[in-house]
Amino acid sequence: MYQAAVLTVSDRSSKGERPDTAGPLVARLLEEAGYEVVRTAVVPDEQSQIEDFLKDIADRRLAQLLLTTGGTGFAPRDVTPEATLAVCERMTPGIPEAMRYASMRVTARAMLSRAQAGIRGGTLIINLPGSPKAARENLEAVLPALEHGLEMLSGRPADCAKLPD
Repeated sequence: MYQAAVLTVSDRSSKGERPDTAGPLVARLLEEAGYEVVRTAVVPDEQSQIEDFLKDIADRRLAQLLLTTGGTGFAPRDVTPEATLAVCERMTPGIPEAMRYASMRVTARAMLSRAQAGIRGGTLIINLPGSPKAARENLEAVLPALEHGLEMLSGRPADCAKLPD
């Protein structure tokens, strides 16, 4: 079982003006897939606060998978991708490419996502959209492959020829 953390990035939710619906949905989907969600949080669209959370989880090795939701669009305060780029040591472009590809089947607006994914230490960080519907679609597009990626990231022997169930 892998540990996971979920960070919601939202000015309004961080102020209590709007309930966070995407973060709890993502946490539930992870738990249903067999992950242990060890931490959830909500922060405003402030790059330094996003970076601090990402670094804390990764550097303290609290979770092997860290998902963010929100802050991936074109709005001036959408800075989650920049925070992710700033803290990651290696980028994993195939993950957001796969998410956008899957979402493009639903809406052409998926091409507007600026989501990123990368690795810091032993933690895989992935940006999901803030909409619960889009977060679900994006996560479901990549979730079957993540366990294999986390296996490789951990340094344990991983059978790269074996296809996921």
